[in-house]
Amino acid sequence: MKAYTTIPYAKQAADLVQGPEVFDLNFEEKDFWFWIRVMHFENRYASINQLLGHTHSRNVLELSSGYSFRGIDYCKQHADAHYIDTDLPEVVAIKQNMIEQLTLEKEAKGNFELLPLNALDPIAFRATIARFNEGPISIINEGLLMYLDMVEKKQLCNLIHTALKARGGCWITADVYVQRSAEMQASLPQSKSEAAFMEQHNIEQNKFASYDAARLFFEEQGFEVVEEAIPDYASLSVMPHLKKVLPEAVRNSKEPPPKVQATWLLRAK
Repeated sequence: MKAYTTIPYAKQAADLVQGPEVFDLNFEEKDFWFWIRVMHFENRYASINQLLGHTHSRNVLELSSGYSFRGIDYCKQHADAHYIDTDLPEVVAIKQNMIEQLTLEKEAKGNFELLPLNALDPIAFRATIARFNEGPISIINEGLLMYLDMVEKKQLCNLIHTALKARGGCWITADVYVQRSAEMQASLPQSKSEAAFMEQHNIEQNKFASYDAARLFFEEQGFEVVEEAIPDYASLSVMPHLKKVLPEAVRNSKEPPPKVQATWLLRAK
């Protein structure tokens, strides 16, 4: 889906991987719900960049980056940046192969590192942080917390809080998702395999009960919410496609799309 946006290198990466069979998604039927999903992913990606741009940070650690190439794009734009891109070993191995096939490393003017990391491993986490030179760091993640239960979320918070208290900087997370009602879940189109994946990983249960509950959770872990990304839907490359399939009532509405996710910039208190 990200290949249908202007997210850097998404199209090239998508050309190297197999299709969406895992979720039985039909990419030939580009209907309203298809473009809504694309908009969600593009907006979430942009929200991280928006807040990261406010930090002027040159030390960036991305957790569980998947097949995003934000780090290479960041180092392309900032020659003085040190960006450490991490995920589990099997993901990193595939991603490194993709980078080599696309010869992307030559585009990074800054110091780009792709390293294996289990974000909940305290020894490995501290060792990764230690690779940065002195100065504040920005820790970012997009698509991680919904795979962690409450105990694991607290473990991650503790590791990040300790690092930020020692180094300064911030944590930008795009994973402030709130639970959907049973009625809302039933109304959303979803294939059997996609529903099974969500159930297997307890995605809905791992979301926060509300935005207030999320704020309270982070405050209890020693963080303060400093800023929330403001969606700029008009700037998204998906919007011309989405507008073509919008139902009449939605097209004429002055209301923004329903809020299903937030991206917050946190600092350690």
